[in-house]
Amino acid sequence: MQVNSNDLCYHVEVCGVSKGFPFLLLHGFTGDASTWVPFCTVWGKHSRLIIPDIIGHGKTEAPEEIHRYSIEAAAADMIVLLDQLEIAQIDVLGYSMGGRLALTIALLYPERVRKLILASSSPGLKTEEERTFRRMKDGELADFINEHGIQSFVDYWEAIPLFSTMVNLPNRIKESIREQRLSNSTIGLTNSLLGMGTGSQPSWWDKLNMLTCEVLLITGEKDEKFCSIAEKMQAEMKKALWIVINDGGHAIHVEQKEKFGTIVSDFLLNDK
Repeated sequence: MQVNSNDLCYHVEVCGVSKGFPFLLLHGFTGDASTWVPFCTVWGKHSRLIIPDIIGHGKTEAPEEIHRYSIEAAAADMIVLLDQLEIAQIDVLGYSMGGRLALTIALLYPERVRKLILASSSPGLKTEEERTFRRMKDGELADFINEHGIQSFVDYWEAIPLFSTMVNLPNRIKESIREQRLSNSTIGLTNSLLGMGTGSQPSWWDKLNMLTCEVLLITGEKDEKFCSIAEKMQAEMKKALWIVINDGGHAIHVEQKEKFGTIVSDFLLNDK
């Protein structure tokens, strides 16, 4: 379906039990709603899944104004989207970029979030020096996309060390992910990098202790960078559970789909 949020047309997939508790699912950079559709048969047994294409991705509009891509603006869009669907409170799961967006929603609109799940994600970068350097690198990457096109960028993106563990996935899965990535637009990806990149968003490290909802952190055993981040995040949070999935890398929801699905369901259904 199409939902208008703050004058932007969002593409949203909805599945699962209509009376289940609403579960907002947010994909990573270069992804779209298809990231989570395979879990409709799993989480859809107990939840009502709300799966948008984030601004600049998939079938959602990709405006030219970079300020529309700020993580605060994207969070505000999600709240208006939920209002349009008459949803007062959600559970929310975000992967990587989507995790940073999910965390932003939980911090800026705490009354709207019951449970928060962050997969392979972070609260941003702690220092202005780190953020400045990251903005420079994201700017270089945006220039690369503009100069060489989406296909060359996807070739590069698939080869970065962060996704090295995906090499052993079945070819049909790798080809499906590649086809989906190639369907994105140049303007959407470049503006997402510049507007919603890790260096562009505020650092939420000092706000983590303000979270009042239950939090689940999930990382893959082979994703050492994000395991380290998750350990530090858990130490700052009041109600955080951290689970490491064996033999998983950054894209744990793809590499260890069954384990990931079960862990998420167990967390959502635990009413302690």
